[in-house]
Formats: sequence, structure tokens, C-alpha cells
Amino acid sequence: MEAIRKILAPVALGPVEFTRGLVSYAGKLALALDARLVVANIINSRDVDAIQRISSMGYEVDGEHYVSGIRSERESFLKDIIQKTGLDDQKVQTLIEVGNPIDQLLQIIVDEEVDMVVMGAKGATHLEHVLVGSVASRLFRRSPVTVVCYRDEKMADRLRKRIHQ
Repeated sequence: MEAIRKILAPVALGPVEFTRGLVSYAGKLALALDARLVVANIINSRDVDAIQRISSMGYEVDGEHYVSGIRSERESFLKDIIQKTGLDDQKVQTLIEVGNPIDQLLQIIVDEEVDMVVMGAKGATHLEHVLVGSVASRLFRRSPVTVVCYRDEKMADRLRKRIHQ
């Protein structure tokens, strides 16, 4: 087995506690394996396209300012979460990209030479029946590297209860 040198933790910026738990879990794996951690967030290009369509109708919004504002908010959010995990800044890289989430994440895996992905097992909707989000589901199928599925305690408890029924 090849050494794991770099771990990707894609985050969708859902609930803060879930995102913090995912980054913390990925960070603990990175520390244990003496690997680097890449925390990535993708600004969906569909959202940017929608803003540009609204702008073309005469409303005072534009895609560039939208992306700039969202990028700034997300950088601050991720920086705060990463600091609270206690990870060494020198071993953590943050990427915020614009595009189709699955395509961008696959490209990051290749470009950054990622050896493992740690991602959440649920979509951002919190619906009881949505256990694996569409991005997670597609990444599990298409990733050229191992994907580890992170579960927070709430989800783990819910799944345990289903098993015991």
C-alpha cells in the first residue's frame, strides 16, 4: 500500500458542527498519517449562472461580486473551523473553486495528487431519507482514490437505531 501523503476534505458548509467534525476527523487522520490536508469548497457554477441571468434582467447584482463575496465569507468560515481543530497551518491548504462540484473535486484530486478523500455522507438538506448527497454519491463512484465516509454522532445514532429495529 502506498503512503497517504495528502487528504482532501470537501466541505459543503452545511451545519457548522458537522463541517467542524468532518474537518477535525480528516485532520486527525492527516496527523496520524503525517499527511497534508486540503480543505475544499466549491461554489456551484449554477448559482453564479443564476445571478448572471438575474443581472441581465436589470437587477443590480452581478456574478463577479457574488463570487467575490461568497469566496470571502467561505474563506473566513473555513479559516475559523481549521483554527479550532488545532491543525498546523503549514500542513493545511484551503481551496475555494467555482464550477460543477463533482468535476471540480475530481480535478482537485488529480491536480493536488490527493491520496484519500474524507467527506460527509449526507447532503445539505437534512432530510431523513437523504443519507448520501448527490455529490458524495457520485464522488464515491468516480473517485480514483479511496473515499472515507465521515459520520457525525447524530447520523451514527440514527443508523444504529435503524439496525436495531
